[in-house]
Amino acid sequence: QVQLVESGGGLVQPGGSLRLSCAASGRIVSIYSMGWSRQAPGKERELVARITSGGITNYADSVKGRFTIPRDNAKNTVYLQMNSLKPEDTAADYCNADVTYFSGGYYFRNSNGYWGPGTQVTVSS
Repeated sequence: QVQLVESGGGLVQPGGSLRLSCAASGRIVSIYSMGWSRQAPGKERELVARITSGGITNYADSVKGRFTIPRDNAKNTVYLQMNSLKPEDTAADYCNADVTYFSGGYYFRNSNGYWGPGTQVTVSS
């Protein structure tokens, strides 16, 4: 069983900053990567940022230079530091984790990873 708890969403003004967090819990054996995706009204869901167990990161072109994805391995937590926010960043943000967990004597890994329920980020004057 894997649970992802997201927090930090809210309403901010353009140019402001916001920090999201996602904590993974459960009988996790290994975390291969964690990241964030978002979906704005009328748009497809897109990958925002991701970090692998080796510390390799990748970002959507639209957020490069503005967002970072730090992590705290001891807490199984990943963050999304969002700076210089724009109205176009308004979206529901979803945490995703690629993990292996242990249950009933077996190891499990979902090829699509596990997803949090989402947290709303609204950027408006």
